[in-house]
Amino acid sequence: MAKLKVAGLFAGIGGLELGLSQSGHRTMALCEIDPGASSVLSARFPRIPIHPDVVKLNVLPKGVNLLAAGFPCQDLSQAGLTVGIAGKRSGLVDEVFRIAEANDVPHLLLENVSFMLHLHRGEAMRYVVKRLEELGYRWAYRVIDSRAFGVPQRRERVYILASRTYDPAGTLFHEDCGEPEVSSHIGKACGFFWTEGIRGLGWAVDAVPTLKGGSTIGIPSPPAIWLPDGRIVTPDIRDAERLQGFAPGWTEPASSVGRATHRWKLVGNAVTVNAAAWVGSCLAHPDRTHSRKLVPLSPKDSWPRAACGGPGSQRHAVEVSSWPIHAPKRSLLDFLEFEPRLLSLKAVSGFLSRLESSTLRYPAEFLKALKLHRGKMSRLPVRAA
Repeated sequence: MAKLKVAGLFAGIGGLELGLSQSGHRTMALCEIDPGASSVLSARFPRIPIHPDVVKLNVLPKGVNLLAAGFPCQDLSQAGLTVGIAGKRSGLVDEVFRIAEANDVPHLLLENVSFMLHLHRGEAMRYVVKRLEELGYRWAYRVIDSRAFGVPQRRERVYILASRTYDPAGTLFHEDCGEPEVSSHIGKACGFFWTEGIRGLGWAVDAVPTLKGGSTIGIPSPPAIWLPDGRIVTPDIRDAERLQGFAPGWTEPASSVGRATHRWKLVGNAVTVNAAAWVGSCLAHPDRTHSRKLVPLSPKDSWPRAACGGPGSQRHAVEVSSWPIHAPKRSLLDFLEFEPRLLSLKAVSGFLSRLESSTLRYPAEFLKALKLHRGKMSRLPVRAA
């Protein structure tokens, strides 16, 4: 088993690094500019040096052979600015390439939103793989759903492995269980985005939709959950941490730095620990091969959900699902350990108004439950949070 020495850039609250450490790899250095996130890293990764600014980081600790980076997604996210890879934040991926080249790092692990495959006709992925090839890396990427690893959160992210010493395709594609069939919502808790209602719902059966960093004006926006008993609630921050694979209370140190609501942003921007741990287990066995079907990619093709390539070689789409494994899971209803909050009257009323004026499809019982919830909330003497 190969144990790697890791430097984590844009480390956030340490999801990638924690997952990798659970698979036997060792974190040597972290880099994070957000004060709240840095306070979490200091508490949870004691004795690990934390550099505050990736732009000013030049030298990595001796022996680092994996650079891990969940580089900023704000410019690439469907819920964000969508200005593209040249944006002020997501463009910081160039710092990953600069540091990797300056320190001769043989392996890279990058993570970002799956929307980067489609935004501006895949410009971001085209740029990333071009730079990897220029630097001599063979690469493979795959869209992976966090639900595959036992957490009831539908969260699809692109994981990109790159190496100068071996072909990472076998590492990333050797396992595939296929996506499960869509189940009925009856008797199950269902998650949705209460901030939507016109273009989409983020509807998820027995799961919550993707936890987000918050609105563009910094307001936390945890998903809502329609419980089988008819209540419409939002999860406690500690359950949100658990939905990302962290221990409850993981982000508590951030409360001493800024507003308590900042914890929602930190959790929403994090990498799911369980998914990172699976990638880490793959990295521990770099000699694996795969038997997936490869389809040649032309420069005009749109980016598929999985692909591989390298310097001077043909790029290929790979037929593989976003579920490498089917880890044992608990239902969303059983998973929640902390008392959720009732969705406020203002929130449910706004959502209902948007939903009823849209052409979206949803169960009739869902609309009935929303109206009953609105009626109950309107009769409360004190508005629920």
